[in-house]
Amino acid sequence: MTNYQFKNVAVYPGSFDPVTFGHIDILKRSLNIFDKVIIAVACNRKKGYLFKQEERVKLIRDTIADINEIDGSKVEVVALKGLLIKFVESINARVIIRGLRAVSDFEYELQLATTNRTLNPDIETIFMMTAEKYSFLSSTIVREISLLGGDVSSMVPLLISKELQKLYSKGDHDETLM
Repeated sequence: MTNYQFKNVAVYPGSFDPVTFGHIDILKRSLNIFDKVIIAVACNRKKGYLFKQEERVKLIRDTIADINEIDGSKVEVVALKGLLIKFVESINARVIIRGLRAVSDFEYELQLATTNRTLNPDIETIFMMTAEKYSFLSSTIVREISLLGGDVSSMVPLLISKELQKLYSKGDHDETLM
């Protein structure tokens, strides 16, 4: 794994299945604080996914290409293998970014942050509230609307909207993943 020489590196983990404008909002605002943000695309064994991990990594890379052009490759997207805290340690980062939409997210996020702090008290978790206009938005909602033929173009980048349309129009999905 790369040992980053940037002073302030943060890891932004999540499933991003699919990435939404809420995720992009948190990423862009994180870039105002950190020299480098590593998006760690997770694969939880208990969770079913619409897109495979490799597909999610590629979709995010393609979606944020314009951000990296502007900011000089300040964002990297990686497939997270194993425990998040071990990954953060391996790249000498000290911060995990977690997005919050509403109070209902807080209990779960607090549990994760406390667990990570127990595993390594030197690594901090920073919670960022998403922009109000995205506070209702989740990947689950996007998948459900898309599955039922709804328009999600105001919720996800154009590339993601097109991929969802292709996927659902082919019937190439497992509705049990919802």
